Amino acid sequence: MDNKEKIETFSKELGFIQNENIRKFVEKALTVVPDYFYEVPASSTGKYHPSYALGEGGLVRHTRAAVGIAHELLNLEMMKYTQDEKDMMISALILHDTYKSGRNYAKFTVTEHPIIAAEFCAEDPNLNEIISTEQRNFIAQCVSTHMGQWTKDFKTHTDVLDKPKTKYQCFVHLCDYLASRKCLEFNFDV
Repeated sequence: MDNKEKIETFSKELGFIQNENIRKFVEKALTVVPDYFYEVPASSTGKYHPSYALGEGGLVRHTRAAVGIAHELLNLEMMKYTQDEKDMMISALILHDTYKSGRNYAKFTVTEHPIIAAEFCAEDPNLNEIISTEQRNFIAQCVSTHMGQWTKDFKTHTDVLDKPKTKYQCFVHLCDYLASRKCLEFNFDV
């Protein structure tokens, strides 16, 4: 898949981002993340995600569903966020699982994947000077806490991830959580 195809995969979701610089940041990020992101299922075992998120490309479908849920919720009048805050939360959702299998493709989900993806958002030199450091850190903080209450390493049972603290982090977690529920389906055709 070439860079143009990678960006095109998320054309609808990128269209939700109104700030041109934030959108360019995410477009550039989508061309730098590991290629496996576009190919793997959202769940290696099928245990934690609905059927649409399984199989080849399932992680992309899960990501698109999380962004679609966010977009619908952010259209509600009770959601009192600035446009840039909305754009950064959408960006965090697009990028939240980009390193789900780690830097070098592990067969199973890497527990620290939120930290790896957050470091990428905040520090990758390919993304320098597209948006401000504050904006990059906002996105990174939302990415790093997207797992919500699931903070423990599977093997050691020790806490390795932070829980969401801000309303922005909680919103990103909620959208990711809803997109991973087996009792909910997502219609990609609307």
